Amino acid sequence: MSHTIDYYLAPQSPWTYLGHTRFLAIAQQAKANIRVLPMDLGKVFPVSGGLPLGQRAPQRQAYRLVELARFRDALQMPLNIKPQFFPVAGDDASRLIIAVDMTQGAQAAMAITGAILAAVWAQERNIADPEVLQALLREQNLPATCWEASKQSDVQARYEQNTQHAIDAQVFGSPSYVVNGEIFWGQDRLDLLAKRLLGD
Repeated sequence: MSHTIDYYLAPQSPWTYLGHTRFLAIAQQAKANIRVLPMDLGKVFPVSGGLPLGQRAPQRQAYRLVELARFRDALQMPLNIKPQFFPVAGDDASRLIIAVDMTQGAQAAMAITGAILAAVWAQERNIADPEVLQALLREQNLPATCWEASKQSDVQARYEQNTQHAIDAQVFGSPSYVVNGEIFWGQDRLDLLAKRLLGD
């Protein structure tokens, strides 16, 4: 049975970065289709009880850094737990991912998503800088026209639609992987997602 996975993400999320490559491998193994769905967490949090990082209690912020270091070491992935360009707005990056998806397909969208995530968390690059985003397109051998496409109204409409669909699906954080209405929240649920996909 072929599955479709709704991949709700924020491109500035460290947890999405930590899970992205493993998620892609799991989806490929399961021969599942991926719908790449960048969303605006700034609109998801208020209706789901979430708080932006800076508004969370100090002990939660401190524990987040501990967990990032643990997963970085366990997964043996490069990750700066306090990157130079974070917090960072993810809207332009989200729209670029959507534009790539609309014009080049899901595989290309997954590639640029991975590049954007790594730019923040491993490469100390500013994904709110248009020059950085355009450079990432070149590095992924994607057309420069994707950048101009990302400024179009249909891309903004898709971004807003993704966000509303996330809210309707009761998604509350990034990354969330949704299979037939079942939410798997966080990169630490990927083993459970794999069992769900490969066990059917």
